[in-house]
Amino acid sequence: MTDQTMKQTVLDELNWEPSIDAAHIGVTARDGVVTMTGHVASYAEKCAAERAVERVSGIKAVAQELEVRYPFSNTNGDEDIAQRAVQALSWDVFVPRDKVKIKVTKGLATLSGDLDWQYQKGAAESVIRRLSGVTGVANEIKIKPSVKASDVRDKIKAAFVRNAQIDADDITVATDGGKVTLSGNVDSMHERSMAQNTAWSAPGVTQVEDLLTVN
Repeated sequence: MTDQTMKQTVLDELNWEPSIDAAHIGVTARDGVVTMTGHVASYAEKCAAERAVERVSGIKAVAQELEVRYPFSNTNGDEDIAQRAVQALSWDVFVPRDKVKIKVTKGLATLSGDLDWQYQKGAAESVIRRLSGVTGVANEIKIKPSVKASDVRDKIKAAFVRNAQIDADDITVATDGGKVTLSGNVDSMHERSMAQNTAWSAPGVTQVEDLLTVN
């Protein structure tokens, strides 16, 4: 795929995604690396744009340079954002109550605390990124390791085999305590993302090091 073809394919995917207004997004492509510039109306839209680009076949890496620009009528202050964040987390069934601490500085929400599962950490971030006024999320929540490294490796390999979107034979899984290292080859950014998410879904995983190469 030529750089120009890849650029057009990415633009088509951005325009296809209904949660994105691609009118102010610029795209460049070079040797499999795609760069997005411009601005979007919310942090949630910024995340959606990145996910859309990762779905395009042939992309090896994405450089995210989008700026979040809320409408001029937006008057959300940090205190207001923090209060709404606390309330939103209390309503989410996947986030344990009173386990996540929040600090908001100029729209950047920093999450901290200790949780048992990665899906809980991801759920907390997902809740916050959808709030109006948030310009970014720094997720510093820690996961408590609770199982043996060998059990973690076996569970991840078994999950890879079950997943039709992942070629388990081409991925090597190494574990050291709660740290998981993935190496080998995948066919797309989407498969790479699926492998990362699958690894994070194992109990006790505190870190995933991605050494996968996109063919």
